[in-house]
Amino acid sequence: MTKQPTDLFNAQAQAAYSKQDYRPRRRIEGVEIVELKRFNDDGGSMCELGRLDQGLHAQLPGFVVRQVNYSVLEPLAIKAFHLHTRQTDVWFVPPTDKILLVLADVRAGSPTEGQLMRFPLGDGHSRLVRIPPGVAHGCRNLKPAAPSQILYFVDVQFSTDEHCDEGRLPWDHFGAGVWEVERG
Repeated sequence: MTKQPTDLFNAQAQAAYSKQDYRPRRRIEGVEIVELKRFNDDGGSMCELGRLDQGLHAQLPGFVVRQVNYSVLEPLAIKAFHLHTRQTDVWFVPPTDKILLVLADVRAGSPTEGQLMRFPLGDGHSRLVRIPPGVAHGCRNLKPAAPSQILYFVDVQFSTDEHCDEGRLPWDHFGAGVWEVERG
């Protein structure tokens, strides 16, 4: 009889045991992640966020940049949830910062309706994330003692008049636990 790995554990540990799952989580329809190259030399690094030709972003077909924004999150702050009916966001977090991005598909009839995605941005990586209209999005700064920054491109210019496309859902709309760091 071959011993199972869990046979090495006491009954309490066996009851709580599960294998770590490293498979990628199912992605929300329309959300894209673009890995970027960082170029390093003796003096530091440089990362190209995108090449624009008449506002068209070369790495995100169909996305026309209309405005570029910069946002700062105070240590451990949560900014959520933002929601747009027309606007697509493309986010970049510098690799020296670390935020938890939470996305939720609230589009009626979407193939991924109700799907949540959580993942860190920054944290040593250089990537862009395209967030389509109807996908609620928010973030939490995971740095306990320093601000984190977001640079983001949008295809609808910001407006506070009747053309405003800035909607909100409560920060805990998907449960307060969505913002907790997964332990394990």
